Amino acid sequence: MPNAIIRLHDCPSRPWKNGLGRTREIAVHPPATGMDDFLWRVSIAEVDSAAPFSSFPGIDRTIALLDGAGFTMMLDDGRTHALTKPCAPFAFAGEAQVTVTLAGGPTRDFNLMVRRAQASGELQVRRTPGEYRPDPATVLVYCARGMIDSDAGRLQAGDAWRPEEGHFLLHEASIAFIIRIMSAT
Repeated sequence: MPNAIIRLHDCPSRPWKNGLGRTREIAVHPPATGMDDFLWRVSIAEVDSAAPFSSFPGIDRTIALLDGAGFTMMLDDGRTHALTKPCAPFAFAGEAQVTVTLAGGPTRDFNLMVRRAQASGELQVRRTPGEYRPDPATVLVYCARGMIDSDAGRLQAGDAWRPEEGHFLLHEASIAFIIRIMSAT
């Protein structure tokens, strides 16, 4: 459904792959594919406990805090990352075993997942008001804060737009996530 707006309230909350949390799938490609055969997937996770992340072998993940105080991620390779700054992307391998320690209360985070053997993905953050024209690799524009006017209509925080062509206007005090997918071949 190119050039369509996806409203967060139209995306039902579902259990995580491991059943220990909740997520709302915003977009997946190819459409209607499951957890084992998507090329890329964008979702909003609700983290309200120190549950470990689901494992996604062969998937590159990028995560960004949307709401809440965030959490500290402990990865099985010994790295730790404090996901406490809103709208600051962090990339890691989907097969990594990740446990979290909440910084204080429930959080919501943005997730981009890309099957690394077939493609690479990028989450760009736009904070400067103005008009933008998505390039051909852009598959999704997500309104993380404020408002965005797209060729398909207005996006509020939590809404996304699947551009086929056209442009969007980022309003003052707004933040857009630009999701770009590039083929591995």
